[in-house]
Amino acid sequence: MKSIQINKFGGPEVLKIKDVEIAKPGSKEVLIKNLSIGLNFIDIYHRTGLYPIPLPSGIGLEACGIIEEIGSEVSLFKVGDRVTHASMPIGAYSEKQIIPEEKLISVPDGVSNEVASCITLKGITAEYLLHRTYLLKKGDKILYHAAAGGLGQILCSWANALGAEVIGTVGSKAKEEIAKKNGCHHVINYSEKNFVEEVEKIVGKNGIDVVYDGVGIKTFKGSIETLKIRGMMVAFGNASGYVDTIDVKKDINAKGLFFTRPSIAHYTVKREELVESAKKVFEALLSKKFEIKVSKKYSLIEAAQAHTDLESRLLTGPAVIIP
Repeated sequence: MKSIQINKFGGPEVLKIKDVEIAKPGSKEVLIKNLSIGLNFIDIYHRTGLYPIPLPSGIGLEACGIIEEIGSEVSLFKVGDRVTHASMPIGAYSEKQIIPEEKLISVPDGVSNEVASCITLKGITAEYLLHRTYLLKKGDKILYHAAAGGLGQILCSWANALGAEVIGTVGSKAKEEIAKKNGCHHVINYSEKNFVEEVEKIVGKNGIDVVYDGVGIKTFKGSIETLKIRGMMVAFGNASGYVDTIDVKKDINAKGLFFTRPSIAHYTVKREELVESAKKVFEALLSKKFEIKVSKKYSLIEAAQAHTDLESRLLTGPAVIIP
């Protein structure tokens, strides 16, 4: 089968397409023919070594496909089932993949392969951020960075549907309208204006209940400034660089803030958590609490270009790789 492999950490050029042999599934594993593969920032973190993985390695955590073969003890799925996943083992940038059955989610009718492959990771992330990391309530004021991106398309619309006042930031003029379509009541272009000052014009000083920050080092300090007393800082990504130092006295204690650095792994420890979260995501999608529009499609051979576009912040929504 064709698979994207990396032998060293580095830029997009380390992504190489290769012919590799695939083994038989183990007793509790299934062999999946991937139909659509999700493109995510965590793939870049793995490629660069920010989140180190053993090398050589495949890459990619998210895909939707059809089960072609099952292990002798598999009980949750059968050959022909359409499933999706967004977790280790790594290697979704492939024509086929072996996955433990406990990591898989059934895809309901009415959800396309492409949509399923780009809302499993992002959708579950939005679910736990809005319902478990911070239980969003009607009337809450939230600040979400990178509101024109793939996760922003889901989370901002969903937060809007829950009754929150959504303030989104973007990095370019072209992305302002996209963020508005994604459910933001207010959009701030932080390449042109100081987002802290603009947020204060909207909700007043220290007026934000929760900040969802997937950008990282460029927005961290400003995000802290916008929060109310006992507000929550949710730092869930590092698009501009990893925040590796926090001044507890200045950043946290000054306003009695809550700080968390969650990941999907923390919220899907048990299969029951994974299944329930995915159920909420698909229900929200099918009931139009958010909509998904795939912004771009790539082939496996274009994986390096896909990473270049994602890192350069050129994408205006979720993108997929079609093997």
